[in-house]
Amino acid sequence: MSDIYTAIKSDHDRHRDLIATIEDTSGDSDTRRKAWKEFYEDVKAHGAAEEETFYSKLISKTWGQDSARHSVHEHQQIDDLLEELNGMDMAEGAWLQKFKKLSHDYHHHIDEEEDEVFARAREVIPESEIKGYGDRFRKRKEEELGLIDEKREDSLED
Repeated sequence: MSDIYTAIKSDHDRHRDLIATIEDTSGDSDTRRKAWKEFYEDVKAHGAAEEETFYSKLISKTWGQDSARHSVHEHQQIDDLLEELNGMDMAEGAWLQKFKKLSHDYHHHIDEEEDEVFARAREVIPESEIKGYGDRFRKRKEEELGLIDEKREDSLED
């Protein structure tokens, strides 16, 4: 059983690797397509699971609300970029330019989360209250992976 911070950081490390893989490819190659699909799906599931487990706990604490709201707002911005990219032709230069923006924004977000948000969370959430949240996060993320297409269809209807 790992703690929530280790579980989230582990995902972030994988996402950093996938971004690097995508950046090292060109055009609509198999490698880029596979790395993008994994990155897209994992970040979508990660963000939703993080909000439902970690951020819901952080936002319940007065001193954690600003950090949680800020991060959830960044999740929405990243999600919008993910959807834009997913609808574009990855062989086009515009795709790579937009991906570079996503890469910059995502790196900023996860660095801030690991440095500032985790520190704030450790101050305001006692370990006794968050024990087992790493497992909750992983379980919720697995559930979210199965909801990606359904959520995309719902958002297209809005």
